[in-house]
Amino acid sequence: MTAPAPVRDPGRGEALCYGLRLGCISFGGPGGQIGILHREVVDERGWLSDAEFARALNLCMLLPGPEALQLVIYLGWRWYGAPGGIAAGLCFLLPASVLLTALSFVWVLYGTFAPVAAAVTGLQCVVVALLVQALHRLALRALSGVRQRLIALASFAALALVHAPFLAVLALGGAFGLLALAPATVPVPSSPPPWRRTLTHLFAGLVAWLLPWLALLATVPGSRPERLYLYFTKVALGGFGGAYAVLAYVNQELVGTLGWLDRQDLLAGLALSETTPGPLVIVLQFYGFVAGWHAPGGLSQAGAALVSALLASWATFLPSFVLVIALAPWVGRLLASRSLAAALAGVTAAVVGVIGAFALTVARSVLFAAGTGAPRWLSMAIALGAWALLARTRLALPWVLACGAGASLLAALASG
Repeated sequence: MTAPAPVRDPGRGEALCYGLRLGCISFGGPGGQIGILHREVVDERGWLSDAEFARALNLCMLLPGPEALQLVIYLGWRWYGAPGGIAAGLCFLLPASVLLTALSFVWVLYGTFAPVAAAVTGLQCVVVALLVQALHRLALRALSGVRQRLIALASFAALALVHAPFLAVLALGGAFGLLALAPATVPVPSSPPPWRRTLTHLFAGLVAWLLPWLALLATVPGSRPERLYLYFTKVALGGFGGAYAVLAYVNQELVGTLGWLDRQDLLAGLALSETTPGPLVIVLQFYGFVAGWHAPGGLSQAGAALVSALLASWATFLPSFVLVIALAPWVGRLLASRSLAAALAGVTAAVVGVIGAFALTVARSVLFAAGTGAPRWLSMAIALGAWALLARTRLALPWVLACGAGASLLAALASG
């Protein structure tokens, strides 16, 4: 049996170029992105050992926010400290952010144009298939016992039937997991904790969050941009369970309670963000953009939309940078707490129910837009075909999305 190749750190320029390249090709959600990272960083380039990659991934699974982005930030931190983590994360986000900004303008300007609307409808049908697939995979991984299944079922009922608050559902899932699943805490590493460095990074992150908020308070207190900034911060800090769970929260608040978006905006953002690389939760940038476009205040619509999109992105992704860079030196201690792992197992089980309730809402809106008595047969066929392609073939997600959009567009042109 051959010994593993020695690990080497990449050069700064080499790491930056790789981060930008990864940001351009990272389609397929967190599973595909993490798979690409492991194959290229561990197996092909030898920049990280397999054991450290696994520890880094486990840390990212403990934190709120997108796991793939956090893993990229960890790698940059591992090689070049906090500046390296910041640079790596920005390189990963930039291509998706630029592309989604362009798609956001297309939606608000031409979303009612028949060909554009038809293509977006086809993308939404693919999203239904993606939700079903994600729900199935997460359930297989997270629901390993009767107690986890009960937590998932109760969470589904709480959201789908009672419309309970999203964060309360996750908190109860974590509490039930801690009570019902927690074994004793195992011994932790004996190395001294880096308190000073951690507190410095947390303080710097707090200042970076406060500066935009204070600027908004000084210029437009109580405005939609200020409320939007606070809202997306809350979403980011409660963003356990991945992008689809976050979208269930957004559907409950932005569409239901606040009314800043309508259901078509919600579905269009989810569909369009699936066509971009990078983390799916970047859809929150789209929602900020549309919310600003609908209520520009004293700015132009384009100016308000861009400012709101920037605020949404800053609030959404800043916690990931701060938490990963501050807590990375603590990875051994955090992973040693089995009580924390049990609480997060309960949260994950609750997330299965959350995503199930959200998938039901999306399926109703896309497949039964006119009510359950008037199903949209073409949309059902496209969703079923997309599910078959995703489940039974190796066709990449961008091609499946293109097939869905193309089928809907061709059908619209044929009937019109």
